[in-house]
Amino acid sequence: MPQSKRRYAILGTGALGGFYGAQLQQSGLEVHYLLHRDYDYVRQHGLVVESADGDVILPEVQAHASVATMPPCDVVVVALKTTQNHLLPQWLPSVTKPDGVVLVLQNGLDVEPYVADIVGADRVMGGLCFICSNKVGPGHIRHLDYKKIALGDYGSNYAARGITERLKAIAQDFEQAGIPIDQTEDLLWARWRKLIWNIPFNGLSVVLNASTSEMIFDPHARQLAIALMQEVIAVAAAYGRVLDDHYIQQNIDHTEHMKPYRTSMKIDYDEQRPLELQAIFKQPIIAAQAKQVPVPLTHMLYQQLQFLDQRNQGA
Repeated sequence: MPQSKRRYAILGTGALGGFYGAQLQQSGLEVHYLLHRDYDYVRQHGLVVESADGDVILPEVQAHASVATMPPCDVVVVALKTTQNHLLPQWLPSVTKPDGVVLVLQNGLDVEPYVADIVGADRVMGGLCFICSNKVGPGHIRHLDYKKIALGDYGSNYAARGITERLKAIAQDFEQAGIPIDQTEDLLWARWRKLIWNIPFNGLSVVLNASTSEMIFDPHARQLAIALMQEVIAVAAAYGRVLDDHYIQQNIDHTEHMKPYRTSMKIDYDEQRPLELQAIFKQPIIAAQAKQVPVPLTHMLYQQLQFLDQRNQGA
């Protein structure tokens, strides 16, 4: 296949953006990275990704401390935490080509509509990443397990757009970089599917102070996770997105086989960073209330996380 000429921007070169950006660059694509604390180090030393699939060592990368120095790009990958999305109105207009697309690789619900308000709904795509990856030092990513992305084109208010030509083209870029892609016709369905894992395991990892393996192999934590998953499935069904119990078992199986992992929310908590509660908990709860679907366990978990987050930030 001919090499793609698409230019990529990575906004947020952490455990997620650093991993996918390095894979894309190693495959031969032009990639520009926006960095904050690590800018000086990465500009001098590049990026390193440790992975069981094969290490990626990039002595030179196109590092930027500001979007002002970044060229307009064909695909702008938003790999920031949703707690930093207030920066996007300043960043996206200059770094996205007029015919470019913004690919939102974030967890939670209603992240694409926010980006659509900045660049237009017809220029937004979304991706749900199934990956265990941690940033362990400046410009140093450790990839532990999984790496697949469920990729979908955004339609205004999540109207299913099907498999578009640009979706196929961008999926091909990632697949040539060794990243498995599930092309989804319905991005909202994919978001609810990902929340089946994110709500229980991200939330409980903080409240229970536990890794994925500690939670999944404890019968009490496991049953609580399953009950939370059932609530997510009930809300998704109210919006016409059917996810049966097969997906509960699938998430249980994946977590059992996952290498012991400290979730991204647990890492944020341990490092006293704000938790992504708005996108992962508050928006799904609002969606549940709008359809009068009771989600008492999810609401209780959200309240516990709010308390812990506020106390942690105060500390």
